[in-house]
Amino acid sequence: MDNHTVEQRSKNRRAVKNENTDLEMALRKELYRAGLRYRVHYKMLGKPDIVFPKLKIAVFCDGCFWHGCPKCCELPDRNQSFWFDMIKKNKQRDIFVTQEREKQGWKVLRYWGCEIKNDINEIINDIKYHVQQRKGNES
Repeated sequence: MDNHTVEQRSKNRRAVKNENTDLEMALRKELYRAGLRYRVHYKMLGKPDIVFPKLKIAVFCDGCFWHGCPKCCELPDRNQSFWFDMIKKNKQRDIFVTQEREKQGWKVLRYWGCEIKNDINEIINDIKYHVQQRKGNES
């Protein structure tokens, strides 16, 4: 049985870290090590985790639970309909943000938390590829 009030539960959810997460920090560390320079906490729709502003590249580190990773997101046993609806809204917002950024000429890169944990070198190479592509188009 849940002993928390609605207010306590809401406070707990607000306390969930949404900036400088372990996933973001790991990816940022490896990008820096690879010689890539970027911006964080860039003020724009969707709050991308990592941005290359001049190249118009926005990188999102999507947590598997909160964004509904098809490989590993498992809903809690309690309040499944609530969590299903919340994650569904998050996914819809992710699609909207991606489409809006792309309409404005941005390249949007989204990586699941499990991908960052398991394949960080592949992700670094993917980001480097897109940075080089955009740099080549600047000329």
